[in-house]
This record gives sequence, C-alpha cells and structure tokens, in this order.
Amino acid sequence: MAQNGAATVEKEIPAHEEDVGAGRGMTDDVFDETYREKSGPKPAKVYVWRNIILMALLHVVSLYSLCVLPSAKFATLLWAFVCFLISGLGVTAGAHRLWSHRSYKATLPLRIILAIANSMAFQNDIFEWARDHRVHHKFSETDADPHNATRGFFFSHVGWLLVRKHPDVIEKGKKLDLSDLKADKVVMFQRRYYKTSVVLLCFLFPSFVPWYFWGENFWNSFLVAAVFRYTVILNATWLVNSAAHMYGNRPYDRHINPRENHLVVFGALGEGFHNYHHTFPFDYSTSEYGWRWNFTTGFIDLMCSLGLASDRKSVGKAAIVARKIGTGDGSDKTG
Repeated sequence: MAQNGAATVEKEIPAHEEDVGAGRGMTDDVFDETYREKSGPKPAKVYVWRNIILMALLHVVSLYSLCVLPSAKFATLLWAFVCFLISGLGVTAGAHRLWSHRSYKATLPLRIILAIANSMAFQNDIFEWARDHRVHHKFSETDADPHNATRGFFFSHVGWLLVRKHPDVIEKGKKLDLSDLKADKVVMFQRRYYKTSVVLLCFLFPSFVPWYFWGENFWNSFLVAAVFRYTVILNATWLVNSAAHMYGNRPYDRHINPRENHLVVFGALGEGFHNYHHTFPFDYSTSEYGWRWNFTTGFIDLMCSLGLASDRKSVGKAAIVARKIGTGDGSDKTG
C-alpha cells in the first residue's frame, strides 16, 4: 500500500488516480518504499558543540524572559504574539506548504512577504528547510530522515540539530530534484543574504518596534519580542517532528507513525493534522477540514481571495473516505 496520495488542482479527480499521484509536478515528497537502510553498525554520533551551546543559552535566556513578561507593556506582549504569527506563517505557509510541497502558487509579492517572515522565524533558509523536509517525507522514519522519530522524542524534537546528519540524509538530499527552488529568485536571494536577514528580522526589528513606538524598555523588547517569541515558535515547529509523530490517532493510515495531534494543531498554526499530511502531502490545507482550527489554511485562502495566491491543491472526498476505510485505524474524526 502506497504511503502517500496525490493531488488535485482545486478540483476533484478519480480516487484511484489520486492514490498514484496523477498529474503531480513534484513527487519528491512521496515516500520511497524501495529505500532500505544499510546493514552493519550505525555511524557514531558527532556532536555539534556550537549548536549545543547556542541552543542551551537560548533556552536559559528564554526561561529568564518569563520573569520579564509581567513587567512588559501589554502592547509589547501583543506585538510578540503578532511576530509569532508572522514568523510562524513564514514556516507553515512559506517554507512548508509553498516551497516544500508546491501545494499552491504564490505571486512575487506574496513570495517576498513569506521569505521575510521566514527569516523572522530563523529555522534555516527556505532552500535548506524545503530540501530537508522533502527528504523527511521521502524517507520518513528511516536513517535518511533528518529527524527520524524512531530515534526518540528528544532526537526528533531538537537533538537532530545537535549532531551531524546521518550520511544517508546527506546522500539522499543531494539526489533530490531541487530545480524549482534554484529557479526561484526569492528563495536564492534569501539564501544568499540569510544571516543578515536573520539578524535584522528575527532579533533587531522585533526589539526595535516596542522600544521606538511605545517606549518599552529595550531589554524587555529584546527578551519578549525576540528571544522568547523565537524560542516558542522553534518549539512549536519542532513538536510537529516529535509529538505529532508519536502521540495521537491515525485515521488515514495506521501503518505510518505520524498522528493527528490537537495540541500541535494549535501551537503550529494548523500543522498538527500530521497523519493526514503524510498520507496526502500535496494538500495545501494539510487537513480535510479546511480552515477549521487551521490558521495557515485561512491565511492561504485569504491570499487567494486577494489575488496573491492560486492553484490550491486538495484531495477529493472520495479519496479521503477510501483511505480511511482501507488503511485508517478506525478513528475517523480529527477535528
């Protein structure tokens, strides 16, 4: 039984065609059932001490930021939440649903906006994020998966960033067709100036606004709107890789690890319908329930109504029902 489905382009196509990937322009996010892990001992872990130290410092400072929250102005707290939403959309609507899966099309202005938001999120540049995510889908829960959840919660949550990649991850990543990303001038411009954009958009800009516009203490601005907000969006995204691969039900495919996790749905702006997403990775909504509990889907729908996005790919109801009956675990409610 194939692990993933296939696409429609704002219309339904026959269920049997959806299950084999009819009409798809990109299939590197479809699980490769031919992959076999190499026999023999696993490669030794090589720790990346720079990342370990920086991640530890970030979380220690974020814990201290909790002490600052009560003294911050309400406008600053609201601004931090707005920055959380903006940076989150840079990952969910941008790096994930647009550039990793090509689940909809975006005009140049929207792509620029999403690239700016993605730099505010600081989770690797779009090119690297999309490449690793396609590898994750194609080789999910194997040695070639960058954040293989079978290696435990901590590894799939953050540990994968603290060690060198498994050789299979690097090998398979080099074999993907990334020509669409290389041809996107917005993606490549962001990649070229990524470090500068992160300093400006992830840390300085969120800190500057409260200090300049309503007289917030700059230290409070930095801790709340930059450091704390950044740490929260990081962990919200990581929960998709960890919690949503371990906890929840599997109404679409009981043979794969990804689950429907309501906590992750809220924290990651709609990305927690993960059993559905790994079954139908091309669906722009990552859920059969549209914008319900799915802030990112609502945003994409809004962009379409404004003429900034188009060509949303989705799955026909017949195909969804067929998968639930054929491979689901019997829990057919996710929303």
